Amino acid sequence: MSSEDLTAPLGMGKRRLVKLPFGLIGAGILSVAVTTIVVWVAVVDDPIGGEPVALLPLDAVVEGVTSHDIEVVEIRPGLTGDLGPNLRPETSEDLLGPRYQMIERPDGLSHDAPVANLNINPDNRVFERTDYGFLPKISDAGVRPLDAYSRPVVSEFTSIPKIAIVLNGMGLSETGTQNAIDSLPADITFAMAPYGDDLDLWMQQSRSRGHELLLQLPLEPFDFPDNDPGPHTLLVSLKPAEMMDRLAYLLTRATNYVGIIPEMGARFTSTKPSMDYLMEKLKSRGLMFVDNGSSSRSLAPQVAGDQRIPYSGVDVVLDEVPRDDHIDAKLLQLESIARARGVAVASGSALPVTVRQLKEWVRDLEQRGLQLVPISATIDR
Repeated sequence: MSSEDLTAPLGMGKRRLVKLPFGLIGAGILSVAVTTIVVWVAVVDDPIGGEPVALLPLDAVVEGVTSHDIEVVEIRPGLTGDLGPNLRPETSEDLLGPRYQMIERPDGLSHDAPVANLNINPDNRVFERTDYGFLPKISDAGVRPLDAYSRPVVSEFTSIPKIAIVLNGMGLSETGTQNAIDSLPADITFAMAPYGDDLDLWMQQSRSRGHELLLQLPLEPFDFPDNDPGPHTLLVSLKPAEMMDRLAYLLTRATNYVGIIPEMGARFTSTKPSMDYLMEKLKSRGLMFVDNGSSSRSLAPQVAGDQRIPYSGVDVVLDEVPRDDHIDAKLLQLESIARARGVAVASGSALPVTVRQLKEWVRDLEQRGLQLVPISATIDR
């Protein structure tokens, strides 16, 4: 016993530190970890479980090659913006929109060249002569008026929200029609009124400036005849022969248009037999149908989907209240829809206030990250 032990207080002898074998403990932990990894690799079929995995079915069996011999090393986004086969849009056989390669351009350039103007002469591939005039048809080679008369979208960026605007009532007022043609950019679509004057002249002026065209089709509203769209209005009570005669008359009022948009028509578009008949006839003529957005009871989307007819629908009517502040508010709503859905469609009338607000609105549209497109470009949205 040392002298230090004798002088220490009773019960307070010198503490002895216990030395732990840290080296042995560390070696044991490392040994357990290595053993676990070896057992995992030997027993589990997927030693890198938890990593991203892509399962790829083989179309053919290759002798001597097993699933363990195939590995995806790296996937890089394509420089062209291709999203790959599962995220890519449907094939051309599934799409209903215009086939630009079938357009005969007045400048003789290919369909992917910049567009300055559109052909002002009726394409003899896609019309037939009748007692009423030139009636649209699908050519023997399968060319539709939708193909022949569409305005190609040359620069299309899939990530940019797109907006189409249809201006109705073209041809009803000489001053209003000329103002719209002179003031608005070519990507705004014009809808010709069937009872307008000098429609052939307005068609030529519009297309020479590059505008795509629709034809307004008067359809029966709920309050007919108090509210009457015109003497050749398509009514739900018409027999098929009379319906076809009226439709033929209306479709020959103009040429060089890609499809129709209803004038009124809340009752007609909510009546399925009538819509079935109309859509069938329009499809057989190679035309698109644009729902004017005036009725929440419209069956147009359903019938168009069932019959696979080229279709688009108006999301916002700009000038139900023809005031500049109301139109501006509707344009903001239109932008919001486009950003949320990727594509939005609006309609308006060729009123001076509407044309003025649109002219101002489109000035910096691209700087706001939006693209203006013709109505035919919204078919496969």
